[in-house]
Amino acid sequence: MPDLSKFPITARWPAKHPDRLQLYSLPTPNGVKVSIMLEEIGLPYEPHTINIGKNETWTPEYLALNPNGKIPAIIDPNGPNGTPFGLFESGAILLYLAEKTGKLLPSDPALRYETIQWVFFQMGAVGPMFGQVGYFHKFAGREIADKRPLQRYQDESKRLLGVLETRLEGRTWIMGDDYTIADISLLGWVRNLVGFYEARDLVDFDSLKRVPGWLERGLARPAVQRGLEIPPRP
Repeated sequence: MPDLSKFPITARWPAKHPDRLQLYSLPTPNGVKVSIMLEEIGLPYEPHTINIGKNETWTPEYLALNPNGKIPAIIDPNGPNGTPFGLFESGAILLYLAEKTGKLLPSDPALRYETIQWVFFQMGAVGPMFGQVGYFHKFAGREIADKRPLQRYQDESKRLLGVLETRLEGRTWIMGDDYTIADISLLGWVRNLVGFYEARDLVDFDSLKRVPGWLERGLARPAVQRGLEIPPRP
């Protein structure tokens, strides 16, 4: 049985199944990337709910695994050298799980890097911009009298949706006929933008011809439906 005791996080959130991958997360757009990925690839795992509303990511135990204090993070009891391995950053975790299992990432080198570039596109552009729309449109930022910040992030989010719209011309998924980690990285964020952030009209989502269909196809996948609810909210 793997010994996870060297990870302080397991003292606060004990592993009932230390032989399984341990997921520390919450169903946010970044969190669901990993739960969806795990559901898609069928790798056994044990989810732990991290209550960000109670600042649990800033506890010493959590920071020992992710010094950036964000979800998600994982511990793989069977890491690259056959020993337990901890990892944070959702994009890095997607790549790690894809390479570990040989799933949802093309083996062809050119297609592999093309897929990775779209994951980076989500990490570097879509996530930060959509998140700012959420803040300035729905959360505390909406009370700010100066609406220029909201306009900036609204315009940039519309531009990024346009990039996806162009990419999806003649394609079922970001990489064509094959569903990959590129799609997984983006689904939760687009869903949140038009749903939880209530910005559907703000970004003219229904004027798009391809992105809504892509989102619908993605959300219809059974693994995606399961992953969107894992781990359960507190």
